[in-house]
Order: sequence, then structure tokens, then C-alpha cells
Amino acid sequence: MDAKARMILALDVEDFHEAQSIVEEFKDHVGMFKVGKQLFTHCGPKIVEFIKGSGAGVFLDLKYHDIPNTVSKAAVEATKLRVDIFNVHAAGGFTMMKKAGEAVFEAAARLAIDRPKIIAVTVLTSIDDEELKKMGITMSAKVFTRNLALLTKEAGLDGVVASGQEIDLIREVCGRDFLIVTPGVRITEAKDDQKRTVSPGEAILRGATYVVLGRTVLNTEHPKAALELVEDQIRDALSRQ
Repeated sequence: MDAKARMILALDVEDFHEAQSIVEEFKDHVGMFKVGKQLFTHCGPKIVEFIKGSGAGVFLDLKYHDIPNTVSKAAVEATKLRVDIFNVHAAGGFTMMKKAGEAVFEAAARLAIDRPKIIAVTVLTSIDDEELKKMGITMSAKVFTRNLALLTKEAGLDGVVASGQEIDLIREVCGRDFLIVTPGVRITEAKDDQKRTVSPGEAILRGATYVVLGRTVLNTEHPKAALELVEDQIRDALSRQ
């Protein structure tokens, strides 16, 4: 993949028309758009259909986490939407992930369509060691991420969503072909509610497959210039790998 293909722009907005405007403005500057809970809850599959119709890819970021049967059925519906990537929560367990993966393989074969990549959320980038302690989890975010990444690979999924600070560790235990999607990347020092952040170039240099961009780009005075800066960072990182 080239540098642009590794960039995912988050559509963290309230309605279809706002998302439509962002897609039309930036579809030539990124490879994929992320559709999360807020936007999908508001306008449903039509935003996915619009993005795919524009020629861009879709990362459906709904983080499925439920009993295996329920998640498997949701995974099949995501497959029917022809999204490129969707995710589940690794904390849902081995059986949930394995059955979802099997259901997607079967559905894609039956419908004769491309299979979406399935990745699992490890530890949210808004959670640090102190937050884990409050949840009764005594291991560090890095160790917990490692364990969940290994479980995801064992279940047969394609990769994980993980903080840039855990990329090296995941690559070490899961190999080079395992997808790593890294949110929480920042081109400035502002971190908002994200606690474990890196720059886009650093994330790719460490081994991320994709980086997710959102507020760090869209809230700048010149978003397209910011995206060009990110693309340059990624291209430089790829040349140094």
C-alpha cells in the first residue's frame, strides 16, 4: 500500500449531510473513512453505501461485543454491506471472535463477494494503567494488549486496533502479516481524551498498517494541508522500514 492508502479519516460527526460533505472533500486524500457508532446509529447503512459509491473504503467501527451468536449475525450483516474492515472487542472472548470469523468466511463465499477484514479492539486508547486498576485489572495496558492480540490471532481474525505504544510488542508476538490499526495519532501535542498517542509517522515506522485520523486533522485551519503533512510523514516512515 502507498502512504495515502494507509490513512483512515474518522467521520465522527452527527448526520449524513455533514459526513457526505467530508467524504466529498477528502476522498482523494485518504484511503478509507471510519464510520462509528454515532454516525451509523443516526443514518444507518446509507452512509456506508455512499462512501463505497464514492470510491473510498469503509472501516465500520462498531466494536461488536456480545454473545457469539449475536456477534456472528452482526458480522454477516457487515459483510453484506461490503465494508472493507470491521471490528469486534477482543474482550468478548475467543469463541465470540472465532465464530464471527467463521460466519464471515461462509457468508462471503455464499454471496461471492470479497471478505472484509475483521480486527479486534484490544485496549482503548483512552484507557491507561490507572484506569485498568479501577476496573480491577492489575496487569499493565501493554501486557493486557499483548494477551488480547494473541487471543485474536489464535481465533483466526486479521488483526487488532491498538495504541501506537503497543505496536512493537504486537508485531513481535503476532508477526508481520497481522493488521494493526492505530487510532489516537496526533500531529500536534494536544491529546484530548486520548492518553496513549503517537505521531502518524512514528506509528507506521513502528509497524502500524493503518492510522486513524480525526480531530487532529479536521479541527485544523487547513485540513488538506494537514493530511498532506501526514502523508509525507508516512511516506518517509515507509522508506525507512
